[in-house]
Amino acid sequence: MDGTYLYDTHAHLDDEMFDGDRAAVIEKIRNSGVGRLNNIGSDMQSSRTSIGLAEKYHFIYAAVGVHPSETGGMTDADIDELRRMAAHKKVIAIGEIGLDYHYEDTERETQKYWLRRQLELVRELNMPVVIHDRESKGECMEILKEKGISNGVIHCFSGSAETAAEFLKMGFHISFTGVLTFKNAKKAIRALEAIPMERLLIETDCPYMAPEPFRGTRNDSSLVYRVAEKIAEVKGVSVEDTVRITCENALRLFKVGE
Repeated sequence: MDGTYLYDTHAHLDDEMFDGDRAAVIEKIRNSGVGRLNNIGSDMQSSRTSIGLAEKYHFIYAAVGVHPSETGGMTDADIDELRRMAAHKKVIAIGEIGLDYHYEDTERETQKYWLRRQLELVRELNMPVVIHDRESKGECMEILKEKGISNGVIHCFSGSAETAAEFLKMGFHISFTGVLTFKNAKKAIRALEAIPMERLLIETDCPYMAPEPFRGTRNDSSLVYRVAEKIAEVKGVSVEDTVRITCENALRLFKVGE
């Protein structure tokens, strides 16, 4: 691919679903054309584990943060620890953080409080942010505007073309998962059509969101090529150009060196 490679910008290889064969899965990923991947923290322990994976494997980088559904037990000490973890040379972003009103595992006011606190850390450290925004009806976007945050990615995007346009206007990148390949992905496809290539990222969100024809099975980063193929199809460009452009976008956003 002319020296470029697939960059899976959002994976959870620390997930317990990989406990039985993690090393073998990572070796498979390395041999599949994936040259970089970001392992994303979803709570304090997974943030620590993500750093451990990044230390062990050259091509893995880490993001640290607490997912909205996990913020119920957060403390000020956690913010201090996230600050210390973020100083690690292989930590490239704060995340995933945001709002999730789908399951309501954590009270909305608690989610919003800790989103604001983590966004304050983003501003303090001047780092990119990985945003999880699920069914927040615009509240996540409003808090991002309130805090003046514009450098980051809206991961696993599932919103409308209009919502995507507003995030783009703010300065964000938009990332898609294998959901793009699903038969019922019409809204996501319409959003994708409106997003310029230079603002797109690709991800698996593994072990979740396996693309067709693997839907319903355990996902891993080796399948991120299916997202690139779907974007290429929708955009009318080559798969090689899609891989190159999304990789360049990720390297630039996360300031990952070669």
